[in-house]
Amino acid sequence: MNMLIQQVQMVNEEGKIVETDIKIADGKIAEIGNQLATEGFEIIEGKGLLVSPGFIDVHVHLREPGGEHKETIQTGTHSAAKGGYTTICPMPNTRPVPDTKENLEKINTLIKANAKIRVLPYASITIREAGKERTNLSELKEHGAFAFTDDGVGVQEAGMMYEAMQDAAKIDMAIVAHCEDNTLIYGGAMHEGKRNKELGLPGIPSIAESVHIARDILLAEAAGAHYHVCHVSTKESVRVIRDAKRAGIHVTGEVSPHHLLLTEDDVPGYDADWKMNPPLRAIEDREALREGLMDGTLDCIATDHAPHTADEKAVGIAKAPFGITGFETAFPLLYTNFVKPGYWTLKQLLDWMTVKPAEVFNLPYGKLEVGAEADLVLLDLEKQQTIDRTTFVSKGKNTPFDGVECAGWPVMTIFGGNIVWKDGQ
Repeated sequence: MNMLIQQVQMVNEEGKIVETDIKIADGKIAEIGNQLATEGFEIIEGKGLLVSPGFIDVHVHLREPGGEHKETIQTGTHSAAKGGYTTICPMPNTRPVPDTKENLEKINTLIKANAKIRVLPYASITIREAGKERTNLSELKEHGAFAFTDDGVGVQEAGMMYEAMQDAAKIDMAIVAHCEDNTLIYGGAMHEGKRNKELGLPGIPSIAESVHIARDILLAEAAGAHYHVCHVSTKESVRVIRDAKRAGIHVTGEVSPHHLLLTEDDVPGYDADWKMNPPLRAIEDREALREGLMDGTLDCIATDHAPHTADEKAVGIAKAPFGITGFETAFPLLYTNFVKPGYWTLKQLLDWMTVKPAEVFNLPYGKLEVGAEADLVLLDLEKQQTIDRTTFVSKGKNTPFDGVECAGWPVMTIFGGNIVWKDGQ
């Protein structure tokens, strides 16, 4: 589709908002300027809207294959498109796990048939994510692996992780880690702090995460590997990542919207829509995450979109699975709580959701320039709307943000020059 977005606002390199037209042809951005010729192009009225590169989410769960009752590639990518995302990277804790070229090919076939946007799948570090036998990273790369992770579980054996990092370094690929020492989890359902004691629930201490990160950073240094840390949640984790970057070690990290916004004090009781892993931590952890994002210790924002069924979450926080949905609420929550009050600039937020994740993984996306892929989101920064889980297109309705009023909502998402989601349709 050839289209011309007229009189839309964009954030330039200096962070200023300017009005422009954007011409799209053959799936690419063909021209950016004012009063562009309209002949032969479908007109999209952009006045009053802001255009951004489509968002990139390097940590998501699509559940398919094996968990289609929670989410499918079709529903998950539809949900992502509604949230303004055009590139997402699903974790390999599916059934089967993409731990062989055959299993990865099956997933890529499903993606090709059902995805509404770009989906770049991870492959696992170990067979069945069991931590006992390494996968063939080189072969998996040849068959389309985005990077390698055993997300959902931490790789428990240091030797296993070190050897995987050595393999990944040889083929210039990233090792991505859910960091959790199983001997320190203690059957926890939420953060080990004050709130879990008030509720009489077992807690997960911060060191369960941070000691794994500290270990892995030293292994990455020895292996010469790129090591990326999933969903950082503790102040100690921020500290060791900051120290590693100062030492010149190739470590990067992401943070999720819920960890930037909420703490253990917000958990109202036994509602499992407040249960995620890592859990909501203490106020001082949240402040360290915010500081780490601002000073570059943490590189980008990723939702960790993790849908579950209502029945699975109905059993209460002690027994329910970990995880909340994130695609459809990420931008409005962050815009409302950080940009509108002046804590962040709009450019900072957009960069953390587009430019930065692309830079971390050397992706050619997240750009608003001539010749770039026409992956765009139009945002209405003035639109006020209450988060309503019943309107989610994701199968997962599990969110702690139901009923929260936000400004700044995506109203159209364009992927490869085609409209893949539009408000009201």
